[in-house]
Amino acid sequence: MEVIYIKDNAIGERIDSYLAKDTEHSRANIQRLIEEEKILVNNSKVKVSYKIQQGDEIKIQDDQPKEISLKAQEIPLEILYEDKDIIVVNKAKGMVVHPANGNPDGTLVNAVMSICKDSLSGIGGEIRPGIVHRLDKDTSGVIVIAKNDKAHINMSEQIKNHEVEKTYIALVRGFVKESEATINMPIGRSTKDRKKMAVTKEGKSAITHFKVIERFGNYTLLEVKIETGRTHQIRVHLTEIGYPIVGDTVYSNGKNEWNIQGQCLHAKSLKFKHPITGKEMFIEAPLPEYFENVISKLGTRGRSLNP
Repeated sequence: MEVIYIKDNAIGERIDSYLAKDTEHSRANIQRLIEEEKILVNNSKVKVSYKIQQGDEIKIQDDQPKEISLKAQEIPLEILYEDKDIIVVNKAKGMVVHPANGNPDGTLVNAVMSICKDSLSGIGGEIRPGIVHRLDKDTSGVIVIAKNDKAHINMSEQIKNHEVEKTYIALVRGFVKESEATINMPIGRSTKDRKKMAVTKEGKSAITHFKVIERFGNYTLLEVKIETGRTHQIRVHLTEIGYPIVGDTVYSNGKNEWNIQGQCLHAKSLKFKHPITGKEMFIEAPLPEYFENVISKLGTRGRSLNP
């Protein structure tokens, strides 16, 4: 915990601007910590636009990974595409994307380092080399890693401008009546459980589109596309409208009726322009076996389950 006492000449200045100048944190990191409620003013949460007042006491709880030794590890990876600028893999469920407190190694980054050696982009920082987007630990599927800074910058811009089409497959509990729909609800840190995200008025804009692939009575298979990439977005949105993802023990009250390790959420495909050549890219990853098995079992029961 870092405690900051305000200097007189800072009164009226935005908190993110002041802390970026008066601490070792970057402005972007300050903004992230404020949004995650890890920066408190007089023991209360504030907005990024908060202006400093006389007598304020600021507490910073920085959760950035510390003392993590990043090393290459020979971990099996399913490579879907690779050239001198990018590598695209099918991330397995249970694999964390990059090292962090509690997951110092055994991550996707450790695995990719053993393949790419010293050719990963450094923009993501020492702990996140090459990482331009992420998938949750228990979400499988397509993910792109940049091998150089130019590719990283371009891919990041495409994602920021919503030019990357991300398609997921999700199996949810419940009979979804709509053939297709859009969920437009802001997502932010849960006030009840800081480890979870939630739909909240103070959250960031989040838009999720879905359409029904197949109904199995009390379960529905969905194709999901997201315009934004908020943490746990699909899981939070689908739970909020009453259709939690099968196997998601965080947002479905711990229920795991199929006794699977992981959740039935898979990043099926990515459509984007190659960051260097501009060529249209469309890369798919097959559903993992455990996901296929659940669908197969549902298919044999579907007629009796249909209402």
